[in-house]
Amino acid sequence: MAAGTPEAEDDRTITLEAFADTIIPGEKRSPGDRSVAGAAPDGGAVAAGAIELLETSATGLTDGLDNFAGDLDAHARAYADQHALVLDDSLPPFAALPFTDRTALVRALTAPGHPEKVFWVMLSLFCNMAYDSAAHLHTADAIAAGHPGLTAMGFAVPDADGLWRFTEHSYGRKLADLHPDTTPSGSPA
Repeated sequence: MAAGTPEAEDDRTITLEAFADTIIPGEKRSPGDRSVAGAAPDGGAVAAGAIELLETSATGLTDGLDNFAGDLDAHARAYADQHALVLDDSLPPFAALPFTDRTALVRALTAPGHPEKVFWVMLSLFCNMAYDSAAHLHTADAIAAGHPGLTAMGFAVPDADGLWRFTEHSYGRKLADLHPDTTPSGSPA
């Protein structure tokens, strides 16, 4: 398929979602979900917005996502050939791998000594970032929407005005008084 066609975009998304789901597995979004393997309960990297984060220009990866997906599918084809696996032709090769084989392939791609390790680790880090910090969203909005990663970590809910205040300090005591020139929003003057 030609890059930029709807079919190519769909294949790219399916492949990248399958990769993100391998990094932080989640539950299927629907019975027919073919990207998310359903290897874990609750939402994983895909539900947390890994694709949205990867497609954010601030990551510096956006222009290379077609190449990441294409290379991942090429590695999946080679892996399937090496392990005598028959892949479902209706899916991109990486998404067609069973979850345990997706995991084994990603483990190999991110292993010390693999010549492409730095690229696959970088892609993995962004999938983790989408789950761990909702980096592509305003934190209060992510929490209000029930972001799976922030919810799983028990991230504190802001006060009604959108600011976080903690009545119990991390060391069990107040560490310092506010500077007298601190503004009502908490910013230094």
